[in-house]
Amino acid sequence: MEENCLPGLLFRDQDFSSDLLKQLNILRQNRILTDVLLCTNDIEIPCHKNVLVSSSPYFKAMFCDNFKESIQEKVNLQGMDSSILHSIILYVYTGEILMTPENILSLMETASMLQYMKLFEACSAYLQDQLSPENCLSLSRLSEILHCRDLNQKAKEMALRYFPEVATSEDLKELCVLELIDYLGNDELCGEEEQVFEAIMVWVRHDLQARQGYIQDLFQKVRLQYVHPTFFFRFIANDSLIQSSPACQNILELANKQMFSLYSVSAPDVKPFWHVPRRYSCREFLLLIGGRKDNQQTTRDVLLYDEKTNQWLRLAKYPTRLYKASAVSLHSNVYLLGGIPVGNGRNQASNNVYIFSLKLNQWRPIEPMFMARYSHRSVAYKNYIFAIGGIGVNQEILNSMERYDSIYNVWEAMANIPTATLHPAVAAKDQRIYLFGGEDLMQNPVRLIQKCETQFSYLEDAASGHERDNSDECATLILACLFCQFWEFLFMLPDVCENWLIDTCCPSHRYYQTSSDTSNNGDCSCNCDLDCSILETCQESGECLELALEISQVCYH
Repeated sequence: MEENCLPGLLFRDQDFSSDLLKQLNILRQNRILTDVLLCTNDIEIPCHKNVLVSSSPYFKAMFCDNFKESIQEKVNLQGMDSSILHSIILYVYTGEILMTPENILSLMETASMLQYMKLFEACSAYLQDQLSPENCLSLSRLSEILHCRDLNQKAKEMALRYFPEVATSEDLKELCVLELIDYLGNDELCGEEEQVFEAIMVWVRHDLQARQGYIQDLFQKVRLQYVHPTFFFRFIANDSLIQSSPACQNILELANKQMFSLYSVSAPDVKPFWHVPRRYSCREFLLLIGGRKDNQQTTRDVLLYDEKTNQWLRLAKYPTRLYKASAVSLHSNVYLLGGIPVGNGRNQASNNVYIFSLKLNQWRPIEPMFMARYSHRSVAYKNYIFAIGGIGVNQEILNSMERYDSIYNVWEAMANIPTATLHPAVAAKDQRIYLFGGEDLMQNPVRLIQKCETQFSYLEDAASGHERDNSDECATLILACLFCQFWEFLFMLPDVCENWLIDTCCPSHRYYQTSSDTSNNGDCSCNCDLDCSILETCQESGECLELALEISQVCYH
């Protein structure tokens, strides 16, 4: 009978390596077979060269590449913390080390120097877990010194994600200008442009004498097109550092022309402000507002789609159920215009307007439209919202248009659209609103493209039944003076200025017209002259702004 062949068995002692290290550590502690002393300023640590060489490329090069330390019994490691070096030697012999907030920075620096890369990565992971808006800037700097890419990436992500909190830390004031520019120029920065501007001013004023020369480079990183108009005029245009910099003043003037003027046209060689995207925190949201559910019941629900979780989030419900209202966004707010209130028993078109703040998750009413309307169109252009057409209270198709000034919270009647249509596609571009197609009251398609001006029309409209108060114009005129926009000032003068301009704005001066004077300025075809000191000398921007705000307060409040 043949003998049974037993298979071989590979025995592996899982504890052998750790037990061996423990025995080696006991030998080291008793100075048995040790052949080198690692010395700092105050301690000597006995070690085995073969253990050090096998654990670190640093020690391998020291003891195997004919350096003088290879034949020395004592090796001086000057500048190292004694306790940190002792902890690392214990780690070499036991594989264990205690990381604390107090020792982690020195431990990481020493591990990097001695090339214990797994320990270095463990320190990096520990610091990444400890990252906060208060320390991310300093840790980002440390990671660059230590060439720790993972920690550097995480620290920068933290700084960008929590920029509002980071901007208030003391570490921000210690950044060099290139570091600050790098953060402010990043599209992933989560913060409002107002916070970016304030952070710049804090950084510059921390060392004004040394940093004032950087104000232009830093100011260019503020995306002025996304700054709220009130903040733009009240704080940025009035800041003393901005006013003292001609370059910043040029930037402000260009921004004012492109953002707030309906009359200016950008130069062909100047890029429009809008080519720069919004910051990460201000990227577009997908909102679902109202509508009808499966049971045909009109809902007040407002839903926001979260791209990260692929889920819909419920936001605050709007005040009343509305049917065929129009929604439009401006300055990171959502405006809900008109519609038919459902459930009040009247079922008549409304002229109410509500604004929704994403920051506050709150709805509130604002100035109502001149005309009640539903099934209308709305579009935002610069700082204005245009309500166009729709169906009125008597079920007639409206050809009226009005615009909302978001700066002053007022509505203004505009010239009627040429042909009243329902449900056209609407777009705004280069001071014009375009209406594409639509249908008539019998739902017949309308093959028509219509063009409307976004500039204010002083033509009276019987359908609106409203006439703009002449005193409203004064505030707009003064704001036009803010950036010395002389011809824009003239273009904005209403036809009736002769009746009220003298009494309201310039009572001590005269307005006259000479029929015998046939020479007209190339920029203006009107046959008039203004003898008014407000145009002869440009006022200081702060004075003009203060005057404009006072006038607007009287006119609108």
